[in-house]
Amino acid sequence: MSSHESGSGQLKVLRTHGTLVSCGPLIGDVPTIAMNEIARNTRLTYGTLPDHIRPREELVEHAAELFATVHKGELTVRIGGRYPLAEAARAHADIESRATTGKRPLIP
Repeated sequence: MSSHESGSGQLKVLRTHGTLVSCGPLIGDVPTIAMNEIARNTRLTYGTLPDHIRPREELVEHAAELFATVHKGELTVRIGGRYPLAEAARAHADIESRATTGKRPLIP
């Protein structure tokens, strides 16, 4: 939902006690919603990385836990392809086309 839309049509699809999650801070503006357009039992939320992981030490700690889980084989990371850094534009185009699966690391 973009910030120029009223949002009332999109909000009607929320069920009782539903949650509207906005990725606006990641991909654009946070939509403007009039509070009287939503049911009083509806939750609205949006977040950014700093809201979930702060300070830097916490980020490092979580990253270490993630990599340890991968190293132990408890989490498999699927690499769908690798791109030389010089082909970053092609990697982005491939991802945006939705024709790819798995992670697509850029190799310096």
